[in-house]
Amino acid sequence: MNIKDTFVASLVPIFLGFGFVIAKPAFESFPPILLMGLRFMFAASILIWWFPIPRGYLKKIFIASFIANTLQYSITYSGLNLIDASAAVLLVQTEVPFGVIFAYFMLKEKPTIRALIGISIAFVGVYILTGSPNLEGKFIGIGLTILGSATWALGQVLVKPLSKKINPLALVAWLALFSAPILIVFSAVLDGNTINYLSNAKFEHWIIAIYIGFIMQPITYGCFYYVLKNNPLYKVLPIVTMGIPPTGLLAAIFLLGEKPTQELFIGGAIIIVGVILIVFTKNEKKKFNKNY
Repeated sequence: MNIKDTFVASLVPIFLGFGFVIAKPAFESFPPILLMGLRFMFAASILIWWFPIPRGYLKKIFIASFIANTLQYSITYSGLNLIDASAAVLLVQTEVPFGVIFAYFMLKEKPTIRALIGISIAFVGVYILTGSPNLEGKFIGIGLTILGSATWALGQVLVKPLSKKINPLALVAWLALFSAPILIVFSAVLDGNTINYLSNAKFEHWIIAIYIGFIMQPITYGCFYYVLKNNPLYKVLPIVTMGIPPTGLLAAIFLLGEKPTQELFIGGAIIIVGVILIVFTKNEKKKFNKNY
């Protein structure tokens, strides 16, 4: 990956980690699924007018949108609503091992022994992290966050081919356009009182919704799909996911006043070690093939 793509990719975790954490206070006014519906509605409303309809790809975009956006964000942010943000930003690191697993079954990319060890280590870290006192009895939140990570990884496998055919911002726009109304309907069915939530939401929570919809979503995923278009997923994903913990943890500590426990730091560190093993496995394999 060249310097420009590396820089662009590094912007993603900065905006994403910060936005992931500050979304939590907004749950006081908006249920998680409704907040995600607003997020994608705002993103689509400013982007969709600039790009033509990607005819021939609408069905694939809808499927990718339903998995990568609608399902994933419903699950992940519902999990975030039930646990501390500092724990959630570490649990989402499981996106990388899940990505390797899905790549094996869907793209026939056989993982090396080192990658399998990395996956095992990452999930050992998850086990240790879930023993943190501030996660006691919160197994539903933990499970939803991990399931959301798996769904995100699956979604990116589906988005990858589309990123080569469609402008990155256009892809963000059309994925958001398909997701927004479904999420809002889901929220109306599951949470009820949608109009009441919107009319009684606090001003500062509307600011958060505007940030994640008008700023975070276009910038982060515009950058992500731009880099994904030109580089393999295994090179892009680590920069994105490994940059989220420091950004997210700092935001959780200084903005939300959370106090991460020792188990959280130890488990999070072990997860990251596992992710590093997975990442450098593929890099070394590529270099070996190139040199020999």
